[in-house]
Amino acid sequence: MIDKVKIVPCVTSNFVKPKRVEYVQDGIEKIWDMVEVHDSVAILLYHEERETLVLVRQFRPPVYLKNKDGYTYELCAGIVDKSKSLIEIAHEEILEECGYHVPLESIERVSSFYTAVGFAGSVQTLFYARVSESMRVNNGGGIETESIEVVEIPLEEAKSFIMDETKAKTPGLMFGFGWFLESKL
Repeated sequence: MIDKVKIVPCVTSNFVKPKRVEYVQDGIEKIWDMVEVHDSVAILLYHEERETLVLVRQFRPPVYLKNKDGYTYELCAGIVDKSKSLIEIAHEEILEECGYHVPLESIERVSSFYTAVGFAGSVQTLFYARVSESMRVNNGGGIETESIEVVEIPLEEAKSFIMDETKAKTPGLMFGFGWFLESKL
């Protein structure tokens, strides 16, 4: 349950750095306010035994400010904030958030794209992996204070899930589902 929500100034952060960009475009002086953020990885997981797509559901305060629920459906993901390769970070996130130990050689790079282009412009790299119960080592849920729920969407519900506006979801998830339905089925 979420309660006692209040908004306070962000004086310092390890995750976002507000900046103002001043530039000239076509002879016109302009400014643009932005935040510098970490790039990220996201992983679309297909559970081959259950024929489901494995997602995470978690509370996101900025979404709460818009819809008073705040829970989003997302691909398993994490920020790039350590000295490891992108695929190694993806591997760690799969284990931490969803509880599967997927060998590095079984994780496929799909593509990378820019997110939040109006205020952050970070790069997210999408990976794909197949999982099975033989790979499960824990129930997932994240680390330390994370509160992540692992959710599975049956393949026959994937298209309707993408279009269901009552469930907050990320563009990366929608792109990943589209890629999977087009490329892997």
